[in-house]
Amino acid sequence: MDFGRLLTAMVTPFDTNNRMDLNITTELVEHLLATGSEGLVVAGTTGESPTLSHEEKMQLFEHVVKVVDGRVPIIAGTGNNDTQASIELTKEAEQIGVDAALIVTPYYNKPNQEGLYQHFAAIAEETKLPIMLYNIPSRAVVRLNVETVVALSQIENIVSVKDSTGDLDGIASILEQVEAGFTVYSGDDSLTLPIHSIGGSGVVSVASHIIGKEMREMIALFEQGKVREAGQMHRKLLPVMRALFMAPSPSPVKSALKYQQIEVGSVRLPLVPLSPFEEQNLFRVIDPFQ
Repeated sequence: MDFGRLLTAMVTPFDTNNRMDLNITTELVEHLLATGSEGLVVAGTTGESPTLSHEEKMQLFEHVVKVVDGRVPIIAGTGNNDTQASIELTKEAEQIGVDAALIVTPYYNKPNQEGLYQHFAAIAEETKLPIMLYNIPSRAVVRLNVETVVALSQIENIVSVKDSTGDLDGIASILEQVEAGFTVYSGDDSLTLPIHSIGGSGVVSVASHIIGKEMREMIALFEQGKVREAGQMHRKLLPVMRALFMAPSPSPVKSALKYQQIEVGSVRLPLVPLSPFEEQNLFRVIDPFQ
């Protein structure tokens, strides 16, 4: 399923007391749509989903659905390491009116490939929402193997994967074997163009908070056959993409948004904000794109 080329894994704004700030959420949504985002992932890793309560997630989904009002797809992060809890959260998000669900591989439990298959299949059976698998072994420890992704692609409403493995050979194998219409999105900003060049559909981006217009232009150049120009744009944007992961995400991107006068607040423990020295280095890199 094609959700667009540039999807943003949206941060969750907090106020000075670290409570969710829906007014700033509205401002952030409008900023993202104005700078090229074609879809929003809400309450994913970048949205600090591990520290959002169930009630906060529901409130956030409902608010973003209302603000977006059908302009772009909303993909709700409804997966965790408890299959039944993931089913319940996904069903509630479906009732609110989100367009799809992002389901992460179960972290900490360390299921094998059969357990991973059954986890995703069980969730898919309980919802009509399109499901995007989220394969991120650097955070979840476990990894969806190529064969498991291919098998899951045969389930009707499992329609896509956000791949954060960094494994271009594995991604190419997935693209070659999955069911027609199944899409692959880069989960790494720096691999947006390489993955697009081998048949990927786009990126679920963090950097698009800051350089959304430029990333949209890079993708457009490639699709227009202007490969050299797209490559030049990729190389130009790479330092920003790297700087936004100088510390555990989303601490850097929240600081970068503050620099752009979008006050999304800090991060919740156990994450910590950037140090003043880190902020200086980050601002120096992103300053040319202001």
